Formats: sequence, C-alpha cells, structure tokens
Amino acid sequence: MVARVIPVEPFDLVIFGATGDLARRKILPGLFHRFRAGQMPSDAKIIGSARSEMESAEFRTLVGAAIAEFVAPDLRPQDQLDAFLQRLDYVHIDVTGDIGWDALQKILRPDTIRTFYLSVSPALFGAIAERLSTHAIATPQSRIVVEKPFGHDLESARALNRDLLRHFDEAQIYRIDHYLGKETVQNLMALRFANSLFEPLWNATHIDHVQITVAESLGVAGRGGYYDQSGAMRDMVQNHLMQLLCLIAMEPPSKFTPNSVRDEKVKVIEALDPVPLRDIVRGQYRAGRDNQSYFDDVENPDSRTESFIAMKLTVGNWRWASTPFYLRTGKHLRDRVSEIAVIFKDPPHNIFPNKMEGRKGNALIIRLQPDEGITLRTTIKEPGPGGMRLTEVAMDMSFADALGKDLTSQDAYERLVMDVIRGDQTLFMRGDEVEAAWAWADPMIAAWEEASQRPMPYDPGSSGPEEALMLMHQGGRRWRPIGD
Repeated sequence: MVARVIPVEPFDLVIFGATGDLARRKILPGLFHRFRAGQMPSDAKIIGSARSEMESAEFRTLVGAAIAEFVAPDLRPQDQLDAFLQRLDYVHIDVTGDIGWDALQKILRPDTIRTFYLSVSPALFGAIAERLSTHAIATPQSRIVVEKPFGHDLESARALNRDLLRHFDEAQIYRIDHYLGKETVQNLMALRFANSLFEPLWNATHIDHVQITVAESLGVAGRGGYYDQSGAMRDMVQNHLMQLLCLIAMEPPSKFTPNSVRDEKVKVIEALDPVPLRDIVRGQYRAGRDNQSYFDDVENPDSRTESFIAMKLTVGNWRWASTPFYLRTGKHLRDRVSEIAVIFKDPPHNIFPNKMEGRKGNALIIRLQPDEGITLRTTIKEPGPGGMRLTEVAMDMSFADALGKDLTSQDAYERLVMDVIRGDQTLFMRGDEVEAAWAWADPMIAAWEEASQRPMPYDPGSSGPEEALMLMHQGGRRWRPIGD
C-alpha cells in the first residue's frame, strides 16, 4: 500500500527550547521525516530558539548531529539532509525578557502560517505567550503548541489556561499528547465508527469489562526529581490513559470535526464516577539485581509517590452502566507494553456444556506498542474427529504487515505537528477537557494524601503489587499478562 502524502501550506515554525532533549529526539527528526516524505513545502521555514547564543550555522550542525543520532542511516540521504538543514534558522531569545523578539519578528514572513512550539517548562508558557502578543509576533492565524504537563492540579491547570487565553483564542491553542498521534490510537475511531461489526456490541450489554495497560520496563532514574513530584497518577493516568479511555467509551460524534469529537470526550470524563480508595492500588518498585529501588532513584527515602497505579473505574451513563474499566500503569514492570483489551461477555446460553472449560472468551486486543496492531480472540471447533472440542484462535493483524512499514513507522510527533500546520485540533486536548480530567483526579490524590498510606512494594520485572491482582480477582476477572 502506498501512502498518499498531502503537502501542507507554507509555514514558519518557531521551536522554543530547540536545543532541548525533546526537540533533538522527536520534533526535529520528525520534521525531517515529513520533509523527506514531500509533505513540507519547499519554502517552509523552521526557526530554533533557546537560551544559548549561537549562529544559525551552529544550530544546523546541532540539528544534523541529532538527526544522525536518532534517524537510521538509510532514512537520511545526505542530499536530503542538506536540503532540510537549509530551511533552518536560529534566534537567541530571552523568553522572560526583551532580548531577541525583534530579531524573531524580522525573520517571520507576514502572510505565512506562524506556529510556535513551546518545548519548554510549563512555567514559561505564560511569559512566552505574553511576549508573542506584546511584540505583535502572534497573528490571528497563528498557532501555539504546548507540551504536558498541563498543570499539576485543577487550580494550576486553570491558571495555565487563563495565561494562554489572555493572548490566544482556544482555536489557536494545541495541547499536545503524543499518545494521540499513535497510528493505533487514531485507528480506534475508525475501528469503532467505520465498522458496523463492532458499534452495536459496544456497550454494557455485550462487554464485560475493559483493561487499559501502559507498562514500562525502565524505572525513573535520570528524571527522579520531576517524577517524585508527579507520580504515575499525574504523569500517566490523568492524561495518556484518560485519552485512551475517552476514545473507547465516547459516544459517536455527530460528525468528524475537532469540536464534535472533543465534546464527546469531555462527556466521558464528566460521567466518570468517583473512585473510592478501595478500588485503587498504588505501588513502588523495590531494588533488584540490576536496578536501584524507587527511593534511591528519586533520592528520597521517605517518598510516598507511586511508580505504579491500578484502579477500577465506572462510567455513569447508559452505555456503560455496570461495565468496569480497569487501568494500570507503572515503571520497572515485566515488559514495555501498551494495549487496550475489550473483553466481551459469554453467550447468554451455553449449548456446549462441559466443553468450554478454560476458555477465556471473546476479546478485542488493541496493541499500541511495541507491535502496533489488533487481535480478535474467538472460539472455534478444534479440527479432527471425535466430537465437538472447542479451542481458541486469534485473528491477528499487525499494521506493519498489513499496511507496510513505511506507513506505520511515523513517529507520533511528526503526525501531530503536521496537524497543527493544517489547523486540525481533533487529536489535541481542549482547555475544558484538561480541567475536567483534573477535577476527576484531584479528589483521589487528596484522599490518599490524607490517608497517608505508603504505596505497596513490588519486585522489578513483575506485573506490579499483588494487591493489583486482587483488584481484578474480586470481580472474578484477571489481568492480561504483561508482555504476553
């Protein structure tokens, strides 16, 4: 299958924090891939900005080294790399002062889409937005991209939204969550709403429960200072897992437009029932043979921040009444896996008595990483004579095999940045969506902080604390094995 590449309009993209880790690893290599694919117009301009004083030639050398490090040799022909680097410029800007803004204004073209990517600390979002406005750099057609975390709680999220909305309209603000740029995540909507096979069954009548797992095999070493102030709830559940939950649980939008889709996502968050502490398990990894403990990684022996969390959620609406959603995420688990498992109920009447023992039942498994794809687990007759013996088979589809590796190798960031240039906000979080998610999460965080309970210890390379297994066993269910 050949991808259809639709070029975007000419643009000026300013990356604040262009010498930082995210820009080097993801944003700039992603832009190079889009340039190679022919999606970037010949007169596109990328302007880096940071605290470092350097010439544009030095910045091009830095970007060339980043692409050499993070892009495979066969995907970076020298002639195309040289052509891409010629589209780069650099301006030294003091984002909390007045240095560099006039120089940036002179580089930008008056009748071109202006996009400002804030790959910096959220504490600087307001200052940058203000100066883009006061120096008349932002136009009514400009777009501003901000990275998570979108606040630390509801109050800070509201303050952040107010800072941005003082200078930009909501239609200009793109709150980026890279999970929504994954091929499989985007295919959730196509799977649900473009196939009559699934949507009639997508409700509490037919679905027993849903499992959402985002497991990581590494710990928090190297980012312990940030993580210990955040934890799995703030770092993963409130944003990444919440987005996956919304796409699974949302009602069909009236049409496929950004606000119609985001309206339905907000409705899911607002319909979430409060989660009691008995339905939440928090954990911290112990030291192992090849790793330090969580306490050592964050250099805080008294830390009560969770590196693992599992919880049982319910959505208080007609579609999902009585159907639980189980979420879990954690560090130093058995494998690096992200998946959504939709587990269907058994048939209401069993015509095969004594022949379905050990059967797991029908399930739709949507794999986000590492091997993006979809598996449908079904029951069939085991081949051969000797009566009706039932067995399970999996109809498996890997996106790489079905569509070609060129179509599935795109990084989430390159897709999302091109959506910003197009002005498509479908895969970006709206301000009220961010605030609704914090309004749901804050009471849980406050409850366990008040209870002052330590997270449960678990072994690195395991599936998390034993209490997380019991959370499922109470309902007669089991987690899918991590890395199975």
